[in-house]
Amino acid sequence: MKLYQNEISSATSRVRIALALKGLSAEALPVTILGEDSESRQAGYRSINPQGLVPALLTDSGVLLTQSLAIVEYLNELQPEPPLLPDTAEDRALTRSIALAITAEIHALLPPRIGLHLRAAFQADTDAVTAWDRHWVGEGMAAVETMIAGRRQGAFAVGNRPSIADIFLFPQSIGARRLGFDLTRWPNIAEIVARQEAIPAFRDNAPAPRR
Repeated sequence: MKLYQNEISSATSRVRIALALKGLSAEALPVTILGEDSESRQAGYRSINPQGLVPALLTDSGVLLTQSLAIVEYLNELQPEPPLLPDTAEDRALTRSIALAITAEIHALLPPRIGLHLRAAFQADTDAVTAWDRHWVGEGMAAVETMIAGRRQGAFAVGNRPSIADIFLFPQSIGARRLGFDLTRWPNIAEIVARQEAIPAFRDNAPAPRR
């Protein structure tokens, strides 16, 4: 397998965590994502992924998969152990709900292309873009904390083993911390992240800080 990726990308981090948990490997193909001239915005990469986003996974059979949730679910089916979804239908739905609350409602408002558009269309400076990011991260993480707290029955986001919910929660929590949030304002998230950071698959595949 080949993984088109960028190490600062929290979406890439999700796939790398899943690969590590599953004991799978993929050749890393770096794609730059910052700035107007980034590789992700060029025709060459758009011919691979029309959205111009990372990650994208080229399977051993030559099929290109995009969107981190789809890729992680594919890896879960490719290598069933350890399972990344809980045993019951309700818990599986909750796991996906948490993952989607992060990827579709928080992260969707934060990628570099959003910052570029805010600057180009609304003359937002760096402080304004940061304020935008902090607003949506703060609001979104508070909602995720409530989702987790409402039905938490184990050590992780849903149950006693890491699931897709944890794979999505961890990179977003690292990003929140780098924006200046103290995770203890969300006590369930803080406790879960501390447990995740003790697991090499999570710790070693956290998104790298922007330089």
